[in-house]
Amino acid sequence: MNFTFTSEQEAIGVAVLKLCAGFGDDYWLEKDRTDVWPADFYKAMADAGWLGIAMPQEYGGSGLGITEAAIMMQALGESGGGMGAIAAVQTSIGCMNPLAAYATPEQKRRMLPPLMQGKDMICFAVTEPDTGLEILKLNTRAVRDKDHYIISGRKTWISSAQVADRMLVLARTTPLADVKQPTEGLTLFHAAFDRKHITAEVIEKMGHGAVDSNLVTINDLPVPVSDRIGDEGKGYETILYGLNAERILIAAGAIGIGKAALARAATYARQRVVFDRPIGKNQSIQHPLAECWMEMQAANLMVFRAASLYDEGKPCAAEANAAKYLAAESAFKTCTRAVMTHGGYGYAKEYHVERYLREIIGSRLAPVTPQMVKCFIAENVLGLPKSY
Repeated sequence: MNFTFTSEQEAIGVAVLKLCAGFGDDYWLEKDRTDVWPADFYKAMADAGWLGIAMPQEYGGSGLGITEAAIMMQALGESGGGMGAIAAVQTSIGCMNPLAAYATPEQKRRMLPPLMQGKDMICFAVTEPDTGLEILKLNTRAVRDKDHYIISGRKTWISSAQVADRMLVLARTTPLADVKQPTEGLTLFHAAFDRKHITAEVIEKMGHGAVDSNLVTINDLPVPVSDRIGDEGKGYETILYGLNAERILIAAGAIGIGKAALARAATYARQRVVFDRPIGKNQSIQHPLAECWMEMQAANLMVFRAASLYDEGKPCAAEANAAKYLAAESAFKTCTRAVMTHGGYGYAKEYHVERYLREIIGSRLAPVTPQMVKCFIAENVLGLPKSY
């Protein structure tokens, strides 16, 4: 068992941090204040080839794995970009993952290069206002009409819909009452984000305003059959393929934010002098920060354990969910402690730790709540009866 990265993997983190140095704290603070999409940052990531890090080389990607993508996501968080930087990139990677696995060769040639190059902006439309995590009960319908499907419905918490021109959308093609199993009858589409048929209303939220979240309403959107991903009615298994990768990448980003917060807290504790001594000399400051470091180190091991299993094609649902839970919880504790270490200044935007705290809360809530992770582990690892 080897816990070290290769020199090539280490170089990924170094290179991403170097790119991010051109988008410093003031950049992200301004994006947070103004709720403006970080277009120049996104373009820089695309131009450097980072959006295609885990995509096949034959379609223009780097041909690397989720482990390398997780290293990249962690560096984005560690750079100080926080969830603004992470969410801007993660949505595209999250959408490309099921395309790379289930799209036809013709679809991959047509769909993947523009996404990796940043020419196409995409959003991921699964969650609905009335069903939440109950994906099997979603109400968005897709009705076949000759060589098209007509899609109607509502989706919520859809990132980047204000700037998207494509949408990966899950819809029910067979009514729930007409299928033998509730997992049947769902279909995935790579659709044009046609604003003649789609409206996107921004949801004002606590953190990472740089990447918009939206309530999306779809009215009779025509989608060619050629833009259906996988077989009709098999969309649920297509979506499941991407969920573990999504949890791993969110977990890696959360650890990155925690690292940024811990670094700021330690620096402040060394420099802040009260009663003729640096506050970092006090064990009441030292010990909580030391705890944060240890807990994040443990969570990080689970992140890359899950990533390793994923890249080896082995089952990793328990590890991916545990990684997401442990990373988000330890990073939240760290960000909270960073604010407290700064005292009153921790509440001030100019010190940035309050931004980290606001943004890390989202990692606890999405894409799955801590309570649902515990239920998953209880049922699928410990063999306990389903509680809901």
